[in-house]
Amino acid sequence: MATKKTTREEPDTGAQPTGTMAPAPPGDLAVRAGEDPWTPEEVAEARAGLAAEADRLREEISAAEEALTGLMRDSGDGAGDDQADTGSKNATREHEMALATNNREMLYQTERALGRIEAGTYGLCENCGNPIGKARMQVFPRATLCVDCKQRQERRF
Repeated sequence: MATKKTTREEPDTGAQPTGTMAPAPPGDLAVRAGEDPWTPEEVAEARAGLAAEADRLREEISAAEEALTGLMRDSGDGAGDDQADTGSKNATREHEMALATNNREMLYQTERALGRIEAGTYGLCENCGNPIGKARMQVFPRATLCVDCKQRQERRF
C-alpha cells in the first residue's frame, strides 16, 4: 500500500472532540508504506486502551492530590521535628508533586491522542507530516513523532 499523507489546514491544538465531529473512518488513518490500513477493530482497541489509560491517570492524579493535601495540612505540624524529619517530609511532598505533574502530562498526551483519532490525524508526525507507522502507534499510542523526527529531537537535547 502506498504511503498515505494528509495535510492539515489547522494546527493540532490537542483539544478534546466536541462530540459533534464524526470520527474519521479507520481506513483513513495514516499508515506507512507496506502496512495494512487500520481496521475498525484496531481503531476501537486503540481508542479503548487510551480511554482506559486516561481513566487510570485521572484516578492517580486524584490520589496524588489527596496525598499532597494531607502532606500540606500536616506540614505546619512539625513542632519538635528534627532536621531529618523535616527533610523527609519535604522529600515526600516533592515526590508526590513530581508524580502528579508527570501524570498530568501523560493525561494531556493521552487525551490529545484520543482527539487525534477523532480528527483523523492519528498516526501523522506532527513535525514532518509523514505517517508515524501503525506498528509504532500500536506499541506507543501517544506517539506524535515518526522515528526519524524523534531521533533528531533526542539528539538536540
